[in-house]
Amino acid sequence: MMLASDPVVGVGVVIIEEGRLLVVRRGREPGRGLWAVPGGKVHPGETLAAAAAREAYEETGLDVEVGEVAWVGEHVDDENHIVLIDFLATVRAGEPVAGDDAIEVAWVAIDDPGDLPLTLTMHQLLDKLRS
Repeated sequence: MMLASDPVVGVGVVIIEEGRLLVVRRGREPGRGLWAVPGGKVHPGETLAAAAAREAYEETGLDVEVGEVAWVGEHVDDENHIVLIDFLATVRAGEPVAGDDAIEVAWVAIDDPGDLPLTLTMHQLLDKLRS
């Protein structure tokens, strides 16, 4: 397998309210059309927590307080190697609305996200959250 680039660091934001998890439908690759927690790539010079807060705001319009790491994993395919670090976060202000590369925003039950097509790493995150 030949990758197109070096590994990239990505962050995600795990926002849970009343047993439901906030997810967005991705508008860009990797995972276009699939559902995942809000997140994206870390910019040069940006801390992981700052990147997570920025991505949450860009994709959902929410101002969040970033907390502890919830899960660490990776996505590897023929074109991408992304190291993922998902943080727990709480909403300080705002109502979720799709923005940036998020097509839709939804709340899903952690125990049963329904028929939404999820990214592969979302299944791993949900397993961790359920345990």
